[in-house]
Amino acid sequence: MDNMQDLYPSRTKRKIDMFERLDPVVYGDTTGKYKGPLSSEELQSFDDNGFLFFDQFFSEDDIAEFRQELKRLCEDDSLRGWDGVIREPNGDEVRSVFEVHKISNCFNRLSRHPRILDRVRQLLGSEVYIHQSRINYKPGFKGKGFNWHSDFETWHAEDGMPRMRAVSCSIILTDNNEFNGPLMLVPGSHKFFVPCVGPTPEDHYKNSLKIQQTGVPDNDSLAQLIDLAGGIEAPKGPAGSMLLFDCNTLHGSNANMSPYPRSNVFFVYNSMENRTTTPYAANRRRPEFLAARDHIPLTPIEE
Repeated sequence: MDNMQDLYPSRTKRKIDMFERLDPVVYGDTTGKYKGPLSSEELQSFDDNGFLFFDQFFSEDDIAEFRQELKRLCEDDSLRGWDGVIREPNGDEVRSVFEVHKISNCFNRLSRHPRILDRVRQLLGSEVYIHQSRINYKPGFKGKGFNWHSDFETWHAEDGMPRMRAVSCSIILTDNNEFNGPLMLVPGSHKFFVPCVGPTPEDHYKNSLKIQQTGVPDNDSLAQLIDLAGGIEAPKGPAGSMLLFDCNTLHGSNANMSPYPRSNVFFVYNSMENRTTTPYAANRRRPEFLAARDHIPLTPIEE
């Protein structure tokens, strides 16, 4: 499929001021073909803020299984040396493992859980596929932070995602508190696109997955959006909680300075009507473990 018009230019030579998004935030509703369990109030909250948090969405028994799989993948010698295993900057601790919906039966089933798919399809108003999946470890004392960024900016520039029609799902596998580097979000930031300055370096992903410096918003734009939002929110809760957030919501996290790990499993659901093409601001696509190319619509797996 050929690239469509670039509606969200970024990685430019000169600064372009941020501008309002050109796409809807919520595509479904409570009555149509892709109606789902989200209420009108929840849909409006997602539209306004760019995220929804569900406290204790999964049971303790479910989370015990997921945590065991998290541990297994971290210790799997067969994955050592694979580019899809990312280690902490200046250390050997595992930071992320990608494409977990393909290398783990447990996480493949989870990615197709009907309670997740019902909500994601409702938000996107379509069938969906997995654009990316990963587990993040963020170990105690050693887990580094993630700079402020919009995932869509990277997925658009480097993966060829045309429009803002994707939702990220983060399932908390260890308790999130104010001490272990919880995810921080800027409410309402998803309504604006912040173009970034500077070309995409060759094989940018090799560095950006550890420390992202290209494709991050400038401080003035970030301060303006935080001021408009009236602050920053960091949804916190026990293991088993779930966060859904829009692909363009600005987010980041601090380093984990506590002894408590902050681990999660992360699925990116993209609309089948928004399949990736060629990159808009990179010489070639990132590897498939970062950006799926099979574009297979998901069918739910009943538990």
